[in-house]
Amino acid sequence: MSRLIRFERTGGPEVLQWVESDLAPPAPGEAQVRHHAVGLNYIDVYHRSGLYPVPLPSGLGLEAAGVVEAVGAGVSDLRPGDRVAYAGGPLGAYAERRNIPADRLVRLPDALSFEQGAAMMLQGLTAQYLLRRTYRVQPGDTILIHAAAGGVGLIVCQWAKALGATVIGTVGSDEKADLARLHGCDHPIVHTRECISSRVRELTGGEGVPVVYDSIGRDTFMDSLACLRPMGMMVSFGNASGPVETFDPGLLGKMGSLFLTRPSLFTYSARRQDLLAMADELFSIVLSGQVRLSINQRFPLHDAAVAHQELEARRTTGSTVLVP
Repeated sequence: MSRLIRFERTGGPEVLQWVESDLAPPAPGEAQVRHHAVGLNYIDVYHRSGLYPVPLPSGLGLEAAGVVEAVGAGVSDLRPGDRVAYAGGPLGAYAERRNIPADRLVRLPDALSFEQGAAMMLQGLTAQYLLRRTYRVQPGDTILIHAAAGGVGLIVCQWAKALGATVIGTVGSDEKADLARLHGCDHPIVHTRECISSRVRELTGGEGVPVVYDSIGRDTFMDSLACLRPMGMMVSFGNASGPVETFDPGLLGKMGSLFLTRPSLFTYSARRQDLLAMADELFSIVLSGQVRLSINQRFPLHDAAVAHQELEARRTTGSTVLVP
C-alpha cells in the first residue's frame, strides 16, 4: 500500500484527496521509489485546475527525490538503495511510494539532501534550459526574469549572475524585492507600483533587453514584449496569471522583429542523454555554491491542498517541498 494525493475532478485545492492505493511491483523498465521529499510547482496547479487537461482520476506532481526500493526487468543502471531524483514522467509524485520509468531518474549526489533534490529538479532544470539552451546568456547581457523571488526566479537570478549577466527581475512586494536582491537580482521591479517596460527601458538606456523569461502569462505578456530590444526573444514558459490571449503574430514584426517561443522542460529533457547532461550541469553549479537553493516552505504531503492555496495566493517564495 502507498498513500498518495489523487483528484477525481478538476477545480480548486479542495479537490485533492489523501487516499491509500495498492502498489504493484515495478514493471519492466520501471523503478520503485520511496519518496523522502516531493516538489511543489505551479504546473501542479495547471493539472489540478484543468488548464492542462489530464485523464481523471489522476495522481499529481512531477518532481521528487528518494531511494530506489526495487527495479523491474531490463533496468541495469539503477539498483535498490540508490539515491535518486526526477522531474517529469507520469503524474504521481505526490505519493509516499511509486513506480516510475527508470530512464527519468538521475542519481542524486551524496552532498545534496533529498529536500534539495526535490526542490531543484524541475525548477533547476527549467533554469538550465532557459539560460543555456533557449537563449544562451552571455557575459554582459541584461536579462529580465518575472517572478524573480519564486523558485525558478531565485535560481535564474543566481545562475545568470554567475554567467556574467545583469539581472532585472519583477516581484510583488518590497520583501520579495529584498529576497531577489540577496540572490543576485541587480534591479528588482515591484510590479504593483512600477511600469515594468518603462523601468526596463530606463535601466537599459532605452535599448531594451535581449531576452525576457515570462512565467506569468496573461498579465505580463504585452509588457514583456515592450521590454525587448529589436530581434529580442520572448520566452513564455508559464501561465501563473492565466493563458495568454490570442494575438496577431504580425505584432512581433511591428515591435522589432521579435522572437517568441513557448518551451517545455519535457521537450528539452526527452532524450536521456540530454536529461543527464542538464542534471550534471545543475548539480555542478549548486555544489559549487554559485546557486543556493531556498527552501522556504515545507508542508506535510497530506496537506498538499494547503500548500496549493499558499502558492496560488503568491504567499510563497523560493521553493516549497512536501514531506511524506
